[in-house]
Amino acid sequence: MRAAREPLVKPRRLRSGDRIALVAPASPFAREELDAGVNELARLGFEAVYDERVFARERFLAGLAEVRAGLLRDAWQDPSIAAIVAIRGGYGSAELLPLLDAALIRRARKVFVGYSDITAMLMFHVNHGVVCFHGPMIDRRFAAGEAGYHRDSFLRAVCNPEPVGPLAPHQLQVLRPGEAAGELVGGTLTQLASLLGTPWAADVPEGALLFIEDVGERPYRIHRMLTQLAQAGVLARAAALIFGELPRCDEPNGEHAIRDVLSEFVRQFHGPVLFGFPSGHTTSATWTLPLGVRARVITSPGPAVVIDEAAVD
Repeated sequence: MRAAREPLVKPRRLRSGDRIALVAPASPFAREELDAGVNELARLGFEAVYDERVFARERFLAGLAEVRAGLLRDAWQDPSIAAIVAIRGGYGSAELLPLLDAALIRRARKVFVGYSDITAMLMFHVNHGVVCFHGPMIDRRFAAGEAGYHRDSFLRAVCNPEPVGPLAPHQLQVLRPGEAAGELVGGTLTQLASLLGTPWAADVPEGALLFIEDVGERPYRIHRMLTQLAQAGVLARAAALIFGELPRCDEPNGEHAIRDVLSEFVRQFHGPVLFGFPSGHTTSATWTLPLGVRARVITSPGPAVVIDEAAVD
């Protein structure tokens, strides 16, 4: 948890020509996905680079924990690197948490982007007062071109030293009306739940806007993990909830739709609730959300997440 809420640190904004280190904190990946992602980042004006150690394999992991953590440490220490983007999620990021250096990350002030299993590392940033980005990775996102990621929200978040402003994707729905303002935090539900009870549990401050997403989890599992967050006091601290699309989370036989399950679950929640924000696991292009900055949830005249604070300097 962030000791006494350390002063917020923002990464330096990205500029054309900046070098982006591609890292593999979790599962292995396909070489063709990496190559396609490198090409897409080049099209955006960035130079994507990687160390050959990203191709290490250890069962279901992209190498030993020490190797994966070493790649991250080298990227944070390298003054020629402006940003770090995860190649893939999957599994394994939490194993690196004891090996990370919060002081180094705060000094480095580099854009860090990922989602899914990378939520563990995003929360490490937020817990230590460093803005980071719930946004596209290489695998099936940058590698797929603009069909895989929302170009505008990504570039506005990481390149513009002004607030991103309103984000109002067409699929966003209101489960509970209202308005709330606070620090935007969150990520993939499976990781948020699994971090509870550890020294690296997500530091959800009082009045936070909590973003929650996942993929391929049956409704009872989503309900179970949300109950765990509620019983741990996490949901009580949140001023608003923003759910992702939660693709493939309906009951396979069609008996329980995840939207209906969530509507019932949040009936007694004390603030606004949105459903369907397409960041992380999505059925279309994934949007970028800066974490650790001030934002608002509004539901009228239309639902939106409004980023009120610049995410980069």
